[in-house]
Amino acid sequence: MLRRISTLAVTAATTGGVLLTALPAHAATTGQQAVAARGGALTVNIEEPRKQSADLRAEAKKLDRMGEPEAAKRARAQAAAIDRRIKQLIDAGNNM
Repeated sequence: MLRRISTLAVTAATTGGVLLTALPAHAATTGQQAVAARGGALTVNIEEPRKQSADLRAEAKKLDRMGEPEAAKRARAQAAAIDRRIKQLIDAGNNM
């Protein structure tokens, strides 16, 4: 029962967050991408994940120079995952 209540609480919080952040497509500004979300639009700031990806790639280079190839590999994998997500968001916005 306790697990069900916590799952319901997380689901409700997530749903509420999505509904609160949903904005009309015309509200998108420069550096942001509008993404369809069940009858509405969700505005996503694309520049923020791009910066995060660039920071991770810079950290990976630094880790390589420090002799930490496994940590550098993890940082590059995280950056690649962010880049894939950015591409998905842009593609979804273009298919609206």
